[in-house]
Amino acid sequence: MTTMTIFLSLLLTFLSCVQSEEVTLIQPEAENGHPGGSLRLTCKTSGFDLDSYTMSWVRQVPGQGLEWIVYYYASYSNDYAPAIKDRFTASKDTSNNIFALEMKSLKIEDTAIYYCARTDIQDWVRPYRDIEKLLFGNGTRLIVRPRQKSIVKPKLSAFYPPKSSSKDAVQAAVCLASDFFPKDISLQLAFGDKPKANVTRPSVLKPD
Repeated sequence: MTTMTIFLSLLLTFLSCVQSEEVTLIQPEAENGHPGGSLRLTCKTSGFDLDSYTMSWVRQVPGQGLEWIVYYYASYSNDYAPAIKDRFTASKDTSNNIFALEMKSLKIEDTAIYYCARTDIQDWVRPYRDIEKLLFGNGTRLIVRPRQKSIVKPKLSAFYPPKSSSKDAVQAAVCLASDFFPKDISLQLAFGDKPKANVTRPSVLKPD
């Protein structure tokens, strides 16, 4: 009887320690992406068996409410919102306790705060929209914006007028700048021993 009592006491102590471990979902604070690009969002979990719980990815577009985009229990039990289906893929890395979201073919409208979330029950539940029974991560702010081009130096070509015997003839030299970015340019012109002239002009070329 004494042995059984000690065993039960140790068991209850063990269960109490297991249950008291804090459940956490940790996400990077921010990520940046580009239209057409790819990105991987991660959610580091602790305090529970990731393999046993249904997980979700929820996003909030600026000025809008929460939008459930993924319910995920396993590769054979999941559900994706039409807006991201075939572009986003959720997965669990149980060896490292990471719930991930692989994102490809990004769009500017994918800009949002992305939250990973865990249900308060085990096994697959679909749909699961009771916000009061979800544990949320801290959220990752994703900004998708066009990629900025690198500065490209202009190609310069000079064209000089033919010599004229007339002293009163008006002559002009032409300097052509091409294949450069950004499309505004500042040139410094010099003619023999005359003072240099600074010329700033917006581009007359069509933007890409």
